[in-house]
Amino acid sequence: MTDTSVIELLEATLSKSISYNEYVQLTADLTAENKSTGNDPDNEALANYTMLNDRRLKRWNKTLKVDQEITEIASNQSKNLVWLVLSESWCGDAAHNIPVLNKIAELSDKIELKLALRDENPELMNEFLTNGGAAIPKLIAFDKDAKKVIYEWGPRPSEATKLVADYKAEHGKLTPEFKEDLQRWYNKNKGQAVIEDFKKLLS
Repeated sequence: MTDTSVIELLEATLSKSISYNEYVQLTADLTAENKSTGNDPDNEALANYTMLNDRRLKRWNKTLKVDQEITEIASNQSKNLVWLVLSESWCGDAAHNIPVLNKIAELSDKIELKLALRDENPELMNEFLTNGGAAIPKLIAFDKDAKKVIYEWGPRPSEATKLVADYKAEHGKLTPEFKEDLQRWYNKNKGQAVIEDFKKLLS
């Protein structure tokens, strides 16, 4: 996972990555222009998803809560990490999960959160596929001192991943109804499943 070519790709992507606040602003700017990120910026459906996600990002930024346990775990980190997250403005999973990642990163002076667009970085994305697919958001945790990837996460918290896998196993594919149910699950869960995943990853 951490051969030289992957590290070079990662560092090249990091050099042109953006902060979380810049990502939120990008989503807002695209919403105002009725556009989205990705290879088809004028696609109406993707522009509508971007607009939805603009609202989600703003809502989660205001309402997310973290508990004492993750606060202590994150603030006691010893490694200097960059969390590089591959995303796109239209991705629903990203809009629900990235604000939580940002909230956790803010708890530690050792964790820097950076974002890059998947479709602008296909070579790096291809190194971090999920079950053969370019699923996002994808977090790559890079140890800046050791120059290696120490873990990856995404595109969903493990609890949601199980919901998706169980539904696919029973129905063969994800239906629009299930996708709506998943959005409701995110709203009800309030980021806690992501926090639980990172309690384990950071411990």
